[in-house]
Amino acid sequence: MYQFFLKPLFDFLGALFLLFLVSPLLLILSAILIYLHRASPFFIQKRIGQHQQVFKIIKFKTMTAQGRTTKFTAFLRQRKLDELPQLLNIIAFQMSFVGPRPDLPGYYDKLGAKYQTITKLKPGLTGYASLYFSNEEEILRLQKEPQAYNDEVIFPHKLDLNLKYVEEMSFLTDLKILLKSAMLPFKG
Repeated sequence: MYQFFLKPLFDFLGALFLLFLVSPLLLILSAILIYLHRASPFFIQKRIGQHQQVFKIIKFKTMTAQGRTTKFTAFLRQRKLDELPQLLNIIAFQMSFVGPRPDLPGYYDKLGAKYQTITKLKPGLTGYASLYFSNEEEILRLQKEPQAYNDEVIFPHKLDLNLKYVEEMSFLTDLKILLKSAMLPFKG
């Protein structure tokens, strides 16, 4: 009952409320990013969602055309503020507050039978894997072969953490994950 009715209702109403609450911040950040990029403040990318369906995720654009960040956009990434536009994905029922992070094509759409239950869930803004790998960019930056390290170490560990979430999914689990995630921007 929770996964099919209460969770989507909580996600929709929560995202609507948060969108209303943070809309002044979203407008300010959008204006700054339009000025910095001289283009749209949004980064839109295809991701794999529930039932391996492709959807377009919305984030604030934090990379320049040359693939670099500025001090301001690095701050947005570090504090996870670049994720705020994903409230629109939640309102559109493409995402949930808690679940496996939506990945690029070539990962979740290629899973074997052991992990198929993960793809039955809506992807989330946060989850066990997001908490565990909250410093993923830093971890990958330290690797000689970041792509190989992601594919061979990080991604398999994320799959196991996402399976754990499938087994433990409940309102209390989601609440615990959301509270821990809310504290992340205030760490170091």
